Amino acid sequence: MSGEDEKPKTTPETPGTGAGGASGPTGASNASSAGAVAFGPQEVRRPDVSGAVAGRAREGMFGIGGSGDTSGFGGLRLPAYAPAPSERPFGGWFDEVVDETTAALADDGGADFATCVQQVTVDRGEMTWYVDRAHLVRLARTLRDDPALRFEFCSGVSGVDYGEGVPQQLHVVTHLLSMTYRRRLRLEVALEVSDAHCPSLVEVFPTADWHERETWDMFGIVFDGHPSLTRILMPDDWNGHPQRKSYPLGGIPVEYHDAEIPPPDQRRAYT
Repeated sequence: MSGEDEKPKTTPETPGTGAGGASGPTGASNASSAGAVAFGPQEVRRPDVSGAVAGRAREGMFGIGGSGDTSGFGGLRLPAYAPAPSERPFGGWFDEVVDETTAALADDGGADFATCVQQVTVDRGEMTWYVDRAHLVRLARTLRDDPALRFEFCSGVSGVDYGEGVPQQLHVVTHLLSMTYRRRLRLEVALEVSDAHCPSLVEVFPTADWHERETWDMFGIVFDGHPSLTRILMPDDWNGHPQRKSYPLGGIPVEYHDAEIPPPDQRRAYT
């Protein structure tokens, strides 16, 4: 109302437990991340962000340029973004989970939490742990078995390809759910294209079986130790992995009687 001071917006003390959102290089930062970004033709100055993941500046849509695109997407400019490591206190139950996991890992005499988890990021009410792949299986088993954690269910395993020019451009994203405590946690493993191998979690979470097969099929990420890593969507003799950024946009031409429609990245000439 006019004449009155507007009340400042506050962030809930306890984060939500929804499954949506994103924490990768194209996501939005929380209070502990870098400041707001101004989009437009002016220069964008951002603080240096040192973390386990890196971002890539984007120009245009789908990587297409100089083809007469009249949609307006050709002028799209997005600066590079990488999620900043969050600092404690994380808020809500997040600190409790980190403390309990730290204690559980110490009890079995293996690598500590700081060695297993390269970065902790809290973004849009969700927590993501960027995990060293060498410790992924042990960490997942600890999260499942410890009475104070009880992440009993793996609700999904998916892949991300952030494109060329980004260190460790392939990510494996594992979503865990604690039905006991009604909590969700995301584990991410960053990989190089030249060494796209990640330990399989099927021995810990049997539901990861088909999820890992789909991630292999679409992104070409090899899950070492998987009982039967075969294609699940594409034919067995298919060449390539369709959700890689290097895969041709649109895949193959669509054939009709007496006509053929080329892939989208080849139909940009407006004449």
